[in-house]
Amino acid sequence: MNFNTDLSCILVIFGGTGDLTHRKLLPAIYNLKHSGKLPDNFALVSIGRKDISNDEYREQAYKSIKNSSRFKIIDETLWEDIAKRIYYKKFEFHDSLGYKELNSFLDKLDNSYNTKGNRLFYLAVAPEYFSLINDELYKQGMVKNEASWQRLIIEKPFGRDLSSARKLNKKITEVFGEANTYRIDHYLGKEMIQSLMVLRFANSIFEPLWNSKYIDNIQISSSETVGVENRGGYYENSGALKDMVQNHMLQLLTLTAMEAPVDLSSSSIRDEKVKILRSLEDITPEKIKQDIIRGQYGESMIDNKRILGYRQEDKVSLNSNTETFVALKLHVENYRWAGVPFYIRTGKRMKKKSTEIIIQFKSIPKFLYSKEFDNLNSNLLVIGVQPREGIYLKFNTKKPGTENFIIPVEMDFCQTCQFESNTPEAYERLLFEVMNGDNTLFTSWDEVEYSWKFVDNISSQWGSEKLSLPNYESGSFGPKEADELLLRDNRHWWNL
Repeated sequence: MNFNTDLSCILVIFGGTGDLTHRKLLPAIYNLKHSGKLPDNFALVSIGRKDISNDEYREQAYKSIKNSSRFKIIDETLWEDIAKRIYYKKFEFHDSLGYKELNSFLDKLDNSYNTKGNRLFYLAVAPEYFSLINDELYKQGMVKNEASWQRLIIEKPFGRDLSSARKLNKKITEVFGEANTYRIDHYLGKEMIQSLMVLRFANSIFEPLWNSKYIDNIQISSSETVGVENRGGYYENSGALKDMVQNHMLQLLTLTAMEAPVDLSSSSIRDEKVKILRSLEDITPEKIKQDIIRGQYGESMIDNKRILGYRQEDKVSLNSNTETFVALKLHVENYRWAGVPFYIRTGKRMKKKSTEIIIQFKSIPKFLYSKEFDNLNSNLLVIGVQPREGIYLKFNTKKPGTENFIIPVEMDFCQTCQFESNTPEAYERLLFEVMNGDNTLFTSWDEVEYSWKFVDNISSQWGSEKLSLPNYESGSFGPKEADELLLRDNRHWWNL
């Protein structure tokens, strides 16, 4: 869908020397240029607090692109065209004079690159700066949205809870408006997340089966092998529930469970996602005890190397009660999903890095083959989000030979295997969609609000309850209580 006929703009990145900018944003800009999607009238201004020159910043940008671009060989001609459009400005985010000078500088760049006053402000900074930068942009008259457009991209976390999210949203939308506020969730930019809607609504073999009549349960898992690394201070105030469930995991759930939208407009898709969030069952104190599991990774030895436990990480309390793992059993209370459990889990320092959605279909009646063979494998539809992107269907067939053996086989479409580096990366796609004025792949305020309501209900009931932590070893699949959550229902996690 094309929304803008002219994508001309200046991209202003606050946090231009940070890890996100160098690993994701700068390579995404180069990738867009390489793919012919970067507008001809374009410039990039990075804002940071380090004292470096334009040339030094361009050298750093080149190294970052070389290390992280999906195109392994840098086209020097393309780079030279990008490099001359990259500028670096040093000032503190609370310095009003810096914004005033930035405004004048952007006006000059408009004349040089014919960017027509269009601005894309990217807040790749710590959450405590979101409101400050928003206010300063307003004070200096840098957001008008009249003859030109100004848009804001804001990274997670969008608030610390529902109350702070509402305050932040009020401030930002008073300046930019809802239509020009892009709350980024990079999971929504991943190829297979977008393919999920196509899989469901463009294939008659799946949609008729996508309901409680045929589906036994749905498992949504996202695991990381790394710990909190240098984010201990942030994680102490967040934990897995707020860091992952409030955004990524609930987004995956809504896309898996939503009804077909009336059309492919962003408003129609978002409406259906919100309906799922509103349909989530109430989290009662009894459900907290029975159906929500918390965990924290401890130290262990992996490949003869000592791995620190969470409490040994930098800026983490020695008595920390923060969860690095959470598993939930949920129900979507509507006609389509009545009685179908959704099992969600996410954690750090797990056995493997993986994000998957697994649809387990119901067992066939005890008749014919299921009567003769006690342990027929369940039919599974697996949507791999990362690192292996793809879809495979697991079903039963007869093993070739004279004896009557039934074995599980797979029909496998590996997207990353087939298309390799030709698949656009999440930030590349998301930046292009913002330039294009399409907010389909971004989180609406309604989604943020309802997801925070859901998560706040859980965290408030947890309160200051002390747990016996840590309760799982680094390099495992999480605490045994998470396995027991499914065993209680005569099910198990699919660790594929």
